[in-house]
Amino acid sequence: MSDILTGNRVSAVNGFSSMAGQSSSVAKGADQKNGTETPFAGLLQSMVQQTAALDHQASATVSGLLSGQGVDIHQAMIATQKADMAFELALQVRNKAVGAYQQMMGMQF
Repeated sequence: MSDILTGNRVSAVNGFSSMAGQSSSVAKGADQKNGTETPFAGLLQSMVQQTAALDHQASATVSGLLSGQGVDIHQAMIATQKADMAFELALQVRNKAVGAYQQMMGMQF
C-alpha cells in the first residue's frame, strides 16, 4: 500500500498503458513503411487478452481477500475497478465497431 502512496506503482490502467503506443502506430500506418505497426485485429486481440488478464487478477485478489491471505481490501477494490473499466472499454469498442459495420452495410453503391 505504501508503494501506491509514494507513486511507485501509480498508472491509469496497467494493462492498457501499452495500447496507447500501439494505437498511435496504427494511426500512423500510412506514414510507417517499416512494417512495425500493429494491425487493427491484433490491437483488438491484445485488448481482449489484457481485459482477461485484469479480470483474472481481480478474481485472484478478491479470492485472496475472502480467504484471508493478507490481501488488503483496497487492493481488491482497485483490481476490481481496473477489470470493470477494461471491460467497459472493450464493450464500447465492440459497440463502435458493430455500429460502423452496420453503417457500411447500409450504404448504397
